[in-house]
Order: sequence, then structure tokens, then C-alpha cells
Amino acid sequence: MRHGQAGRKLNRTSSHRLMMLRNMVTSLFEHERIETTEAKVKEVRRLAERLITLGKKGDLHARRQALRVINSKQVAHKLFNEIAPRYAERNGGYTHTFKTRNRPGDGAALAIIELLPTEVKEVKKQTDTKPSKEKASKKKS
Repeated sequence: MRHGQAGRKLNRTSSHRLMMLRNMVTSLFEHERIETTEAKVKEVRRLAERLITLGKKGDLHARRQALRVINSKQVAHKLFNEIAPRYAERNGGYTHTFKTRNRPGDGAALAIIELLPTEVKEVKKQTDTKPSKEKASKKKS
């Protein structure tokens, strides 16, 4: 039985898998968009969402926890000072994934994962509560 075993093995040893995911999440934060296979995208998304949540905390302990995963201090700095403040008002769901194509060599299903852009607040159009001049003139005649 497979109780409590979350995550995908991705046909790699545990050390290779962890390092690959660390490299991919570092690249995601550096470029804010990467393309890879669907299974890897789903695993990278889990890790990236956790790290952005750590970035929102912003304290020293959260920085040290994030640096255990992220391979570059410059990317960690970007995570805490640019990326995480972008999602201050958002509770999860910081990434967007979509399927793109099948890879020509082996037919693997590819997908893109990207960080959501800065939230733009929508301005609602105000409806006219006053009757228009045309309607008022029709009522008079």
C-alpha cells in the first residue's frame, strides 16, 4: 500500500531528484517562467509555492530555510525582496501552469510554469443611475 507517500519519483534517485528540483525552482524564480515535462512542473509547483510563502514571512529563519533549497543567494534575495511582496494579499496560488506541446524526440508532454503577474485591481464600471436625456425627453412628449 502507498499510504502517506506524497510526491513523484520521476525515475531518479532521491539525491538526483532533489537537486534537479532545487535547480528548477531556482531557475523559475530567476526567469519567472520555465518549460519542462508535466510531472516535473507539478513537483516544482509544490516547492515554489512553499518558498514564496516563506518569502512572505521574511524573517531570518525563513531566509535560512529558503537558502537550503535555492542554490543562489541573488535569487533568494529576489524572492524575498521582489517576488514575495507581489503576493502579500494573496493566500496561495502564486503560479500558473499550462500544457504546451509534446516533445519531438520522445513525445513527452511538456508544460510551462510561470509566476503570476502582479495583481491588477479591477475598476468596476459605474452604471448610470440617472435617466438619460433621451429617456427623459421621450417621457415628456
